[in-house]
Amino acid sequence: MSAAGTDDCPFCDIVAGLAPASIVYANNQVLAFMDIQPVTSGHCLVIPKNHIPDLEELPDGLGMELFRVAHRLARALGRSHLHCEGVNMFLADGEAAFQEVFHTHLHVFPRFSEDNFRIAADWRIRDRDELDTAAVQLRRGLAALGSG
Repeated sequence: MSAAGTDDCPFCDIVAGLAPASIVYANNQVLAFMDIQPVTSGHCLVIPKNHIPDLEELPDGLGMELFRVAHRLARALGRSHLHCEGVNMFLADGEAAFQEVFHTHLHVFPRFSEDNFRIAADWRIRDRDELDTAAVQLRRGLAALGSG
């Protein structure tokens, strides 16, 4: 599905030129622009130009292109005059993962010690049996995807 033909997607509207955006980078596959609700100054999004709602539908090659562009932007942040002591990349896939716009997008944003961005979780070290069990399940999921 082309971006211009997708109803009610703000990112498709940006790709189609129907909504404003502060464009950072574009090629024939992806578009990068500034996030309107930035974690820090310099926070940008990298999206496929075609409407792809989630990772399940994202082709491998396009995923690689999203990351390639995000990697370049992360390196550019370090060379910019923006406050940047480190960089986070963040991709939320699905409502449970806090995805709000259902058009695949990769956040790239500069970090610094006093920026107040935090991810709260249960970060305790897990038993090896629990990790091994999860690894078995994940290998089964990979097998279901087939070779590649």
